[in-house]
Amino acid sequence: MSALRLRPYRDEDEAASIDLWHRTWQQAYPQIDFAARLDWWRERWRKDLVPKASIVVAEQDGVLTGFVTIDGDGYLDQLVVDPDHWGSDAARLLVDEAKRLSPSGITLLVNKDNSRAIRFYERNGFSHAGDDVNPTSGRPVLKMVWPA
Repeated sequence: MSALRLRPYRDEDEAASIDLWHRTWQQAYPQIDFAARLDWWRERWRKDLVPKASIVVAEQDGVLTGFVTIDGDGYLDQLVVDPDHWGSDAARLLVDEAKRLSPSGITLLVNKDNSRAIRFYERNGFSHAGDDVNPTSGRPVLKMVWPA
């Protein structure tokens, strides 16, 4: 197995990125039907994220294993890592790249019931900055910021 490699997103990564988003979120929240959200997500990916954010992908042996999106205001919208790579260095490397791309600061929203993600962000220098509600799902979220 070769080392994990980070690189900028390319248009030909779209299908793999959308599939990875679907599989990862379905694993994290099995009670939600993410297949039913794929059309919405594809449109959001194409219209809101690809044109407005820097996207960096992680790949290993030519397979997309994760990605991070960070916009010009320092908002980290998505950090997605294949469940088979949870616990690896992939998420940390992607967050470190987001920090490099947005050295003046990062904000993000994380589902309040996603304790695994919250612990990850805390370990990587993010602090709690208040409560909010996800405007799409209505789920309670925690705002987190870096630097802490």
